[in-house]
Amino acid sequence: MIKKIILIFLIFFRFYYVLKAEENNIKISGNAENGYTLFNKNCASCHALDKNIIGPALSGITKKRNAQWLHKWISDNKSFRKSGNKEAIAIYKKYGNIEMNSFPNLSEKQIDDILFFIEHPINNKKKKITKLAQNTNSIQLEQTNYLFKKIIIFGLSIFSIIIIIILYRIKILFDLLQDDNDIMFLENKNSLSYINRYLIIFLGKSIKNWYFISSTLILLFLSNIYGIWYFLMHIDINKGYKPIQPIYFSHKIHSGINKIDCQYCHSSAKYGKVAGIPSTNICMNCHNIIQKYEGNYIEKGKSQQEYNNEIQKIYSSIGWNPNIRKFYKKSQPIKWIRIHNMPDFVNFDHSQHIISGEKMIKKFKKVNITCTACHGEVKNMDQIEMANDFSMEWCISCHRKIEINKKNQYYDQYFTNFIQQNKNITVDMTGGIECAKCHY
Repeated sequence: MIKKIILIFLIFFRFYYVLKAEENNIKISGNAENGYTLFNKNCASCHALDKNIIGPALSGITKKRNAQWLHKWISDNKSFRKSGNKEAIAIYKKYGNIEMNSFPNLSEKQIDDILFFIEHPINNKKKKITKLAQNTNSIQLEQTNYLFKKIIIFGLSIFSIIIIIILYRIKILFDLLQDDNDIMFLENKNSLSYINRYLIIFLGKSIKNWYFISSTLILLFLSNIYGIWYFLMHIDINKGYKPIQPIYFSHKIHSGINKIDCQYCHSSAKYGKVAGIPSTNICMNCHNIIQKYEGNYIEKGKSQQEYNNEIQKIYSSIGWNPNIRKFYKKSQPIKWIRIHNMPDFVNFDHSQHIISGEKMIKKFKKVNITCTACHGEVKNMDQIEMANDFSMEWCISCHRKIEINKKNQYYDQYFTNFIQQNKNITVDMTGGIECAKCHY
């Protein structure tokens, strides 16, 4: 009887431990792609899969801890520690009492997706291939446009050479065609080229007409005057200026793909005169964690390793060692090449345009961001360039067309009567093209 009781207890405990083990080793199921997105959004600032950053590497964590434990830790690790869980307390002490962020906003399903991604990392190469395949058509279109431009330039060059040759021969004929004897003499020369003979026959009859000569000279004179005027008006007009910077920075990756707001880096643009160049500390807010480029987009002619090398230049400039996560030398400023640089005699205030003119500039230029009105589609630029003329004529033409925001307190206070009497009021009507507005 005693043996039977002992046998029953042994069977019971056997089943109990089997069930307990199965409970602790429940297989996590989820969506790896959704988990990848959630991981990058919530976890990547402190964790990586294959190495320690601020927190430990997470590869294999689902084998060390069961799903129930991980859910409690991720949702609210502070309450989990207060409950007395020894493992949770031990991890907290091991990493210098640095408290991990709690994520009560994540649902059970979302946490499962994150854990499933950690257990089954996505192969990003497939994503890159898909992304590159999607960009193939646009790249081919760019190549076609570039080839077409080269053909046009080549054709115009050949045409220009032909025109120069013809004009040169006409000049010679002007010197030779002084009387009919010269014409007859030239026509009898066997060595005379067919082109010269044709020009002699064509021009010989009309060259004596004074109005032909005078009209030709006047036309040449006016065209030269226009050429000189056009040249003078375009001195220091640097539209398309695109210098090579000491660190290759792609606005398309940062502003376009990752949707970083312009004013996060150019913080003084909204409330200051100049937009400002961000310091390396701003870069390190992200690149303290992002040590390698793992995005899907790669510019034509570039490679992932080239992007990684540019990140290393940031570390070298600020004197940061990403491996030991310590500063090891004095920082050296990055010598950026300024692209948009108004002359000293021009006063331009960014804040006035971004705050006072934001609404009407967006409406007139049909843009979503005020910056785009002057600087172009920066979010699509791999290498930043000057998108407009930035000449006085360009500024004045804008002031003559853009209406003011009548609800602005400045205009409401100083132009009350004027605003009430007129419906459409452009900037120039309130003194926007007076010399002293920009030159003082």
